[in-house]
Amino acid sequence: MLLVLLPPVGTAPQVRAATLAALAALQQELGAAIRVLTVDEVSHPSVVHSFHTTELPCFVLMRQGVELLRQGGLPEGETIVPLLLSKSLSR
Repeated sequence: MLLVLLPPVGTAPQVRAATLAALAALQQELGAAIRVLTVDEVSHPSVVHSFHTTELPCFVLMRQGVELLRQGGLPEGETIVPLLLSKSLSR
């Protein structure tokens, strides 16, 4: 599971829509191998704060409650899908 921790809605609606569209495209690329879930700080502040992250957005790859990878920013770029898939299959 890939949790994408999002900041409060302070960004322009176009930016927010583009972010959600990019995450939907990422889910398409990952297929059934990894589920992408967005967690908004406004809707679920305790969940976001439980990760003690210093920057938002941030993404956390988890498997069965174990953190496999954490990185600030949004999961993007041509190397992110192979990285996520390799991390989710290792261990």
